[in-house]
Amino acid sequence: MARLSTKSSRKGKGYYILLLLAACLLTSCSGKHKDGPPRFHVDETRIPDAVPKIEKRAKYGNMKTYRVFGRQYHVMKSSEGYSETGVASWYGTKFHDRKTSSGEPYNMLAMTAAHKTLPLPTYVEVTNLRNKKKIIVKVNDRGPFASNRIIDLSYVAAKKLGMTGRGTAHVKIRAIDPRNFGKQRTIAKSVRRAPVESVTFGYDVYLQAGAFQNRSYAEQLQTKLSAQVDMPVKIAASSSGKKLYRVKIGPIKDPLVVDKIKSRLLELGITANTTSL
Repeated sequence: MARLSTKSSRKGKGYYILLLLAACLLTSCSGKHKDGPPRFHVDETRIPDAVPKIEKRAKYGNMKTYRVFGRQYHVMKSSEGYSETGVASWYGTKFHDRKTSSGEPYNMLAMTAAHKTLPLPTYVEVTNLRNKKKIIVKVNDRGPFASNRIIDLSYVAAKKLGMTGRGTAHVKIRAIDPRNFGKQRTIAKSVRRAPVESVTFGYDVYLQAGAFQNRSYAEQLQTKLSAQVDMPVKIAASSSGKKLYRVKIGPIKDPLVVDKIKSRLLELGITANTTSL
């Protein structure tokens, strides 16, 4: 699978390196060929979605047609306007570090996926229709070839969607145009302009988007949210008990703005709670 698209610091990258080392040890030392999750804990909240960008078509995997298990598949000329609803599955340790159809090594800890006919690469938004969680992945592989499934997600992508326990999920897939991605991912200017007659809280409200023991992770989330939310994003350290660095958005006085920002955060896979500073 493709490399993670992230602007994380060296400390943040250290987390991915440790996971990759563990994954390499797992796949090289295990004699088992059954697919499944890694035998170590993966904190999917630390792994950001793939970031859509304009790329050339992959040298491999983009043939006009190909045949698998006796069935002929026709690769789409373009992903523009593509949307589909169906069953998603995932693949993990059995295929880790093997070459994908595009030639990139499969990385079960990267936000990537396999699709039978989308051009390689294509960035897609995947929504779990059961829990409404959303992710963005880079399609860089072919599959799944089970007739009732429309996309195969990497292990960590499936975990972020909350579907690893069930194994499959009913999802909606929507292709993303990298040229318009920046415009699509910003909060509408109307969020900044509360109606003149709107009801206000009468006091400052904050939305807590995350809490971390490691400040560098809090700073990463702060940077990510600052690019997505037109509100101050602050880090507040707890003063009692176990020290935590809490990432908070605000202050906000308008309930409508709170609701809009909460909805925006849900699109990013983040559930925020209302709190004081």
